[in-house]
Amino acid sequence: TAMMGFFEHQYLSYKKNHIKNLLALAKSDGHMHPKEEALLYKIGTKYGLKQRQVKLLIDADEKFDVNVPDNHNDRMNLLYDLILMVYADDVIDPHEIEFCEDAVKQFGMKKELVSWLLKEFDRGTPPPPDEWEDMKREALESFMI
Repeated sequence: TAMMGFFEHQYLSYKKNHIKNLLALAKSDGHMHPKEEALLYKIGTKYGLKQRQVKLLIDADEKFDVNVPDNHNDRMNLLYDLILMVYADDVIDPHEIEFCEDAVKQFGMKKELVSWLLKEFDRGTPPPPDEWEDMKREALESFMI
């Protein structure tokens, strides 16, 4: 069971890192919009975090930096949620775009990936899961450095 505990701990810190990455974005324009906060709770729930765990992260005063996930799939899933955050408050803020472009560069990918994703998301709804799988493949083929 010690192994299991370690694995669960790893998984929890992965989930928390995911939320921290989104928080870093949400705070990048200097303030957090209520819609961004609501989305953070929603995404936290999707990842199986409790409301209070998310709240603790939101209330923390630390400045979060991007924590780079270690595989393409997780990186793309992080980008998916980051782009959702960008659209959350109905204002596309240049700080947020810059934040996403920096993240993408840290992933070893071309920053053009961000505008491509924004265009895809801009058609109204975020891409459904099957379409998203295709987009992840396309990103790998077209936007790797």
